[in-house]
Amino acid sequence: MRNLFLGAGLALTALFGVPAMAAEDFQAGKQYTELRTAQPVSVPGKIEVVEVFWYGCPACNMFEGVLKPWAEKLPEDVHFVQVPAQFNEVLNLHARLYSTLEVLKVEAKVHEAVFAGIHEKKDPRVTPARDGRQVTLPTPEQLADFVAEQGVDKALFLKTYDSFAVRNRLAKADKLVRSYQITGVPELVVNGKYRIELQKAGGFEQMLQIADFLIKKERATQ
Repeated sequence: MRNLFLGAGLALTALFGVPAMAAEDFQAGKQYTELRTAQPVSVPGKIEVVEVFWYGCPACNMFEGVLKPWAEKLPEDVHFVQVPAQFNEVLNLHARLYSTLEVLKVEAKVHEAVFAGIHEKKDPRVTPARDGRQVTLPTPEQLADFVAEQGVDKALFLKTYDSFAVRNRLAKADKLVRSYQITGVPELVVNGKYRIELQKAGGFEQMLQIADFLIKKERATQ
């Protein structure tokens, strides 16, 4: 898995360094990738935009501030969903955290707090500790303590954390991410057909411009 996540320096370049392009300049194979096999969407009849992310990714953290207001303004015929990547034990932990929040339907109020806890506060309850190559993961109890401060019932979180509902959601998410042939995070997938990578797009704003272009392209075919 190459380019699993972008470092903070490259993320800053993506945020500030590349001028916007006209929509007519966007081309498959250059600014975005057309998947060989289209994947099903979760809400038939709507144009779906999926963000594949990881809480520990600096670029994902920076992208969130641009992505959230864009997603909130999407029209009714567009369905936006965030899917966690699961490529190693650290990503798996954060994916399970996010999936638990989803099952409890509290991800909207805790999502930003998790990003801040990792990238701004370095809170050990959500941030893996590294000593050379040794990685110590937060325990479920530590995660529960963290989300409890955000208003989530601690006992209910722990009960849900290893539930069938969460395991099932994780399995589906992993299958979906692999079917998209994701090469790094953050990435966007539009309607199961087009993958938008940060490095190819040239920046966060450009990713969203390309997504808007592809949404219009898909709408025209419906």
